[in-house]
Amino acid sequence: MNKLFKLILLAGIVIIGFDASAQNLEQLSKDLKSLRNFNDNLDHRLDVLEKSIDDVLWFQRVGDVAYVDKVYMYGPPLAHEENLTGQGAGNPTKFWSYIFIPKDIDVNKKYPLLVFPHGGVHANVTTYYTHIIREMVSQGYIVVAADYRGSTGYGKGFYEKIDYGGLEVEDVDASRAYMIENYDFVDKDRVGLIGWSHGGLITLFNLYNHPESYKVGYAGVPVSDLIARMGYKNQGYRDLYSADFHIGKTADENVEEYRRRSPAWHTSKLKTPLLIHTNTNDEDVNVLEVEHLIKSLKADGKKFEYEIFKDMPGGHSFNRLDTKAAKEIRVKVYKFLAGYLNPPNPIKTLKELHKAGYKY
Repeated sequence: MNKLFKLILLAGIVIIGFDASAQNLEQLSKDLKSLRNFNDNLDHRLDVLEKSIDDVLWFQRVGDVAYVDKVYMYGPPLAHEENLTGQGAGNPTKFWSYIFIPKDIDVNKKYPLLVFPHGGVHANVTTYYTHIIREMVSQGYIVVAADYRGSTGYGKGFYEKIDYGGLEVEDVDASRAYMIENYDFVDKDRVGLIGWSHGGLITLFNLYNHPESYKVGYAGVPVSDLIARMGYKNQGYRDLYSADFHIGKTADENVEEYRRRSPAWHTSKLKTPLLIHTNTNDEDVNVLEVEHLIKSLKADGKKFEYEIFKDMPGGHSFNRLDTKAAKEIRVKVYKFLAGYLNPPNPIKTLKELHKAGYKY
């Protein structure tokens, strides 16, 4: 859309030619603002279309092994209300969550639940995770994956409800509570968290904030230190956080707020078994962030497991790929989770994983 916007801008300049009167300049400014708004709104509408298409793909790609559903629920009120006394002020924030239930379950028994927060600053649950969801479901896990506040595919208004490292964490926990309240076959005492990148950050904060609710957690390449992150990312990335509808200030202007949203600075709260993976050639979450997290956990005397992979192909996605090496690492992840959640059909070998996720 940026190219389209530039073409429209260039056309406007050509039409105006050399007439630079104050009236024309004022009108041009208004037109440019209108075009920017149109471009922004069109981007969000295209995201909604893309989300609708991907929702159909979920049924096609996972529907043979899982009952797939999408349910509407709510989390805490907005972090920032525009009008504190307006109608609806203080109401819960509504969002959608995906549910994947193994087709072969016995509803008279209890099954473990995996809470799966998606990654991306502004992103959503997509069929990028098809094989991983199939692998989880085949083991007898019920999976819930929330499109928490700030996710894309639901319009500009929902996009601007983002609260990175804040109330989005409680949205994800609300999805856990929803499953326990609404499905009798979910075992409230066998609930785990698994997330990568931004989802890894949400995993960590849920373990910190709700240790009584989760038996185990896996954080893959987790965003761990927003202060460091603001230092090595570009300005466009920083702007996602300092936007008026989000934090509203830069890290330099409010370092304490960015620290509050950084798991590496709150490791003293960990009480739950945890496995962390990172990769030295990660082009998104620099390994220095995760190293900070690991060192902080050690300094606080916490018991946890971790592995730092050396220049694994795939960078940030190294163990989410469909390669043999990525699958072998996921076998390790599932073995770790199974030790605490005891699924009925745990994956123990690469052959078992391949059959579960890829049919053959």
